[in-house]
Amino acid sequence: MCRWLGYVGDPIEPRELLYDTERSLIEQSRFHSPETPAPNGDGTGLGWYGRREQPTVFRSAAPAWGDQNLRELASEVSSGLFLAHVRAATGTPVQETNSHPFRYGDWLFVHNGFVTDFARLRRPLLMAVRKDLFPCILGSTDSELMFFLALTFGLEEDPVGGLERMAGFVESVARDAGIDNALQMTIGLTDGHTLTAVRYVSAGTANSLFVSSDVGSVRQLYPENERLSHLPENARVVVSEPLVALPGLWHEVPAGTAISIGTETREVPFRPVAPAGATAGVTPGSPAGAP
Repeated sequence: MCRWLGYVGDPIEPRELLYDTERSLIEQSRFHSPETPAPNGDGTGLGWYGRREQPTVFRSAAPAWGDQNLRELASEVSSGLFLAHVRAATGTPVQETNSHPFRYGDWLFVHNGFVTDFARLRRPLLMAVRKDLFPCILGSTDSELMFFLALTFGLEEDPVGGLERMAGFVESVARDAGIDNALQMTIGLTDGHTLTAVRYVSAGTANSLFVSSDVGSVRQLYPENERLSHLPENARVVVSEPLVALPGLWHEVPAGTAISIGTETREVPFRPVAPAGATAGVTPGSPAGAP
């Protein structure tokens, strides 16, 4: 399985979370764990918001722990909102275009999980992508296709709703193909203002996802921790696995939940629903459900 993290708050160097913590994302990519029985060595990426309105993306097919360019970049950039990802491939090639984050306009997207039996479902899922979005799909992963399906189903106007309709559509197409338990996913999504995270599985146990407590509260619990002393008061982090072992710092996101962190934090149930009129036979190149 992949691992990812998202940060929102006053600007920091991504290096602080990617490299400097006790269980940094890069360290997690190198070692096995009960949740991840193989290292995440099939690519890495960092997407961040800075001087420009649209995000900048660095992606590589190299293992994160050996990518010197990523280390240099993560020490030079300062950003108040970024997503980082380390990949463990689940059947598609190891190549730069399959590394996360994926970008469209102002949006960044990362994913940990899979679409069950994706090779069988890929064609009907691709045919449902909106015609103007189709040329933007550069890789071959289920993750990127999920992103562009969510965009097709209204993600830009309603981020959680677009993801729910994407998930419902994937499950519907899978059921038509006789495939159960179609989705395993944690998703990170942002437009540069709000960080949205989703934890969901069609059946069974969902991949782990954690969100940090507010920094002020954690400082009161651990006044001696120097690392916390310089973190911004408004800093929040969403992670596949905790970056440091501090009781009270991390709260597990319940399965079937979406969290949005912006000027305020909002937690809502995540309930997949197939878009009205959308089926595996949707007209190619048109929005699902459109005539």
